[in-house]
Amino acid sequence: MLNKGLRDEEKIRIDNVLKTLRTIVFVPQPLSNSDKIDLDNQLKEFGLKIETLVDYSNEDLITLLLRLHFDWDHLEQFADFLMHFSKAEGYTFHEKALAVYQYIQQESKVFSFGINTKITAAKNK
Repeated sequence: MLNKGLRDEEKIRIDNVLKTLRTIVFVPQPLSNSDKIDLDNQLKEFGLKIETLVDYSNEDLITLLLRLHFDWDHLEQFADFLMHFSKAEGYTFHEKALAVYQYIQQESKVFSFGINTKITAAKNK
């Protein structure tokens, strides 16, 4: 278990990586090779690359994210990133995003209309 200081540092680190990932794929156009390299470099912070992200099962991805101390907000942001990345590059990470959203809805024990809307959107892709 991480003490409070380490948890705060870890939370800040995860927040910064997620913000950078979302910034890279925010532009709705194909990513340049430079963008893909930047994306891979950011994903390395989570022990991932684009190729391994494709290969991970939904359950393995969620397990990895939990092991990295992602909280509910981080999980939601990562699922949002997966949805945006699917639009920008043509990968189909909708199922992975859907699995993460459903995990949040089930395990957080709090019903969220926002998450429910995202689940519906992911199902319709």
